[in-house]
Amino acid sequence: MHLNTIGYILLVLATVHVAFPRYFNWKIEFQPVSLINTQMMYVHTFFIGLIIFLMGLLCTLYSEELVQTSFGRVICLGLFIFWGTRLIFQFFVYSSKLWRGKKFETSVHIVFSLLWTYFTITFLFIYLGIEY
Repeated sequence: MHLNTIGYILLVLATVHVAFPRYFNWKIEFQPVSLINTQMMYVHTFFIGLIIFLMGLLCTLYSEELVQTSFGRVICLGLFIFWGTRLIFQFFVYSSKLWRGKKFETSVHIVFSLLWTYFTITFLFIYLGIEY
């Protein structure tokens, strides 16, 4: 059940990446930035969205294999490392100046911190063979 939930959340998150350029006003924000840096942001955002989409498909279509096979558990170890690292970045790379004192941004920070924690714990537990 947890993998299906994570899978559907990841599919939604992947889809949201399509809106990033417009939402974050990249046409204006990237005007002073070199063409290579602008294009790298678009390309990296595309590939991050793609890998998140593929993770979502993996979790929804192959959840039994992820839980029941040793290869699936090794994949979950990799996903634990990925999302655990993302959770660490949430607190130690992004500046709190981006969200502190701002109601919407603080809410987003809290929601995503909880999501990354949920993903991290779920993949670790699957790797370790712990049911919850």
